[in-house]
Amino acid sequence: MTIADIWKDERLARLDASDLVRAIGNTPLVRLTRFAERHDIAPTAEIWLKQEWTNPGGSVKDRPALAIVHAAIASGQLAEGRTLIDATSGNTGIAYAMLGAALDFPVTLVVPGSASEERKRILAAYGAIIIESDPFAGSNGAIEHVRELVAADRDGRYYYADQYRNPQNPQAHFRTTGPEIWKATGGRLTHVVAGLGTTGTLMGVGNFLRLEKPDITVVGVQPSDSFHGIEGLKHLPTAIVPTIYDETVVDRQIGVETETAFDLARELARVEGLFVGTSTGAALAGALTIAQEATANEEFAMIVAVAPDNGSKYLSTELWSTGDPA
Repeated sequence: MTIADIWKDERLARLDASDLVRAIGNTPLVRLTRFAERHDIAPTAEIWLKQEWTNPGGSVKDRPALAIVHAAIASGQLAEGRTLIDATSGNTGIAYAMLGAALDFPVTLVVPGSASEERKRILAAYGAIIIESDPFAGSNGAIEHVRELVAADRDGRYYYADQYRNPQNPQAHFRTTGPEIWKATGGRLTHVVAGLGTTGTLMGVGNFLRLEKPDITVVGVQPSDSFHGIEGLKHLPTAIVPTIYDETVVDRQIGVETETAFDLARELARVEGLFVGTSTGAALAGALTIAQEATANEEFAMIVAVAPDNGSKYLSTELWSTGDPA
């Protein structure tokens, strides 16, 4: 057995035995009763929120990051001495950095300069190296910059995780998030809603749930235009579309204005006591649209929206510094 094999086996054993890893997944599902009443939603149109911020890294991205890291170590791509590198708007990077600290491998992340200060500070706290890309180029600019760094890497020191193209991203949700939603709802759900960023969440969840219930409606939410303030989400018509994205999985697309996402996030904090981020506000906007339609048509609907993270990473942004949260 080589030194490289010993390192790989030790890291895999540590990962598989980690209480941190065991804490990822099995997140709560909560019904938004008071919120629905405020919007005159009929009791037969149920809105439920999958609380992904209860993962140890604080977001839904713990799931794909774990799957990507596990597969990379097992395959030898993330070997001793190599640095994991990727582009991130923040949450996946935080999950990588958390796992890197726990498993003792270095992490370098290209983050748009426009990402919230809280996200950057959390990354630094875990010991990740942060490279800021053009704040006005968003996630596209971060992707382009990391690809330039990898192309110039003549020594092979980087393992490029590439969350936008890595099949482990949607597979993580196919194996965990989708089954959790199915079990928690007893198969009653009619719609699942998730924001489109890397698109891994909706691809994995949608594919799993459609196997269980072919007539389920899979709904993708994205910003209504290219210039927006919903961190983590992409306006796909003007973005670098992730390779893992399959448009045939999505039955319906809903565009959301930034202020609508902000307003609903603020409202949820005051009405349901749930402190959420901007992308959760966007997913909630999509769920609310469907619930309003079901109410108008006197139809039953059980709508599950995936809530990526909470509001703590946005305290320095306009989400909590402006606007009426009531």
